[in-house]
Amino acid sequence: MTKTQAKYTLPTTPLTLSQKVGQLFMPAVFINDTEEEVQKMEKLIKEHHVGSVCFFHSKASAATNFEGKKKIVHNEKSYDRLLELIHRYQKAATVPLLIAIDAEWGLAMRIENTPQYPYAITLGALINNYDLIQKVGEAIGNDCKAAGVQWNLAPVVDINNNPENPVIGYRSFGDDKNSVHTKAAALIQGMASSGTLNSIKHFPGHGDTATDSHLGLPVIDKSMEELMENELYPFKKLIESGIDSVMVGHLLLPQLDVEHPSTTSSKIISDLLRKQLGFDGVVISDALNMHAVSKKYPEKGRLENAAFMAGMDVLCFSEHVVEGIDEIMKNASEERINESFERVWHLKKKSFDQDTEAKNPSSPYELNREIAERVITELYGNPSEVNKIKSSNFLNISVSAGKTNSFAQNIQSHFGSEVIDLENLSSDNKEQIVLSIFPPAVKPKDQFGFDNETLARLHEVIEKHDPLIYLFGNPYVLDILQLKPNSNVVLVYQEFPTFQDIAFKHFLGENQGKGKLPIQLKTFGNER
Repeated sequence: MTKTQAKYTLPTTPLTLSQKVGQLFMPAVFINDTEEEVQKMEKLIKEHHVGSVCFFHSKASAATNFEGKKKIVHNEKSYDRLLELIHRYQKAATVPLLIAIDAEWGLAMRIENTPQYPYAITLGALINNYDLIQKVGEAIGNDCKAAGVQWNLAPVVDINNNPENPVIGYRSFGDDKNSVHTKAAALIQGMASSGTLNSIKHFPGHGDTATDSHLGLPVIDKSMEELMENELYPFKKLIESGIDSVMVGHLLLPQLDVEHPSTTSSKIISDLLRKQLGFDGVVISDALNMHAVSKKYPEKGRLENAAFMAGMDVLCFSEHVVEGIDEIMKNASEERINESFERVWHLKKKSFDQDTEAKNPSSPYELNREIAERVITELYGNPSEVNKIKSSNFLNISVSAGKTNSFAQNIQSHFGSEVIDLENLSSDNKEQIVLSIFPPAVKPKDQFGFDNETLARLHEVIEKHDPLIYLFGNPYVLDILQLKPNSNVVLVYQEFPTFQDIAFKHFLGENQGKGKLPIQLKTFGNER
């Protein structure tokens, strides 16, 4: 990957009121857009003075493909395409754009063949080690800056206290408010050292819900006292220490506003976030195409206007920029427009005036390895059984969902225990088992991607054999495995080759499990 060294200067000539409103819009742009779509966006940016754009992979990605029915088309040259499109869109802009992206675990969240760092839930398993989290933030920031991305819409500071949450889960540092705050602060500090802007999300807290706001409107039915005690705690502490922006999620909090979702609620944006918590920076919406709010405003531009009038500054993933500008121009006062414009302009000045040079992206290998050495977590119901299994003529069973299982291959090379796929395991087998599991998906939808037959086989093996389990994925998977009180599990969290290498060293006894489960599981309650 090559680095982008382009310097942008904000104009000194005052903008018209309509141009200022244009600066508040952040339409989505896609790596796999057609030339026709790219030209249409260039025209929109130029003619309507759009202030920022947010990059996604394709219209078949999660950003628009909520039901998962569209086929994702991979693009091996995604990064080169990103550089090309950033250059074109900046060239079309009369005022330099802020380029944004969701890079919670690196550009790899949206852009193929780019460095990927561990998920937030993996970092949540670190005991202290804030220096490593800071390094992750700096590395992600450097990768963003090298590409020409100034604004990373991260980190997630939701407290994931609902195991069935379909949209946060692994994106959260865990279910402890203090850990979420301190680890998010470390990531932000690292990003800031690279000169990359941040955005804490999803205010006022998207953790305690089983509803996906891409599809419906989650309800958080809690009192202000309960919210201040838990959900709002990380937001409050981070606002006090200084952050660039807050992203407001699509949530209904009936005890605060029974009528309006948080994205269009002045009680939540203007009263709670601005006045009560004292935040005077940029407030950005979660994607306005999400069904939680988009279906409530069928008339083009009305949603953008409603969000703006509630106190929003930046309208992310607006699908109706022209109509939205018209609605705001008709309904908003000059004073209100200038309030939001000044905040956005300040953010642009902060980004474009700094001297921080973009660095060449570095390989994440060593950093990921350091993290892997410190997050592996032992959940042993019967520790004495672990060494007995390792020293026996155990079977080396793999559930890899088509992924490369180098952990099991290393076991085969070292111990001579051939890798056996789960479906090939004889039902009358009596040997002890080492079971390595690579869930097909990281999200809980549809049993984390496990088909019913595979899940049934896993339940059978766990019931009959009490295997030593190494899980390379989301720890919430354990809640669907029907584990027993004496089950022995090692959480590895990621399937990266580096994590598999460290997991094998752990199996050999050369690496100790130093991590701590960052969430409560229904399987174990408070026992482990």
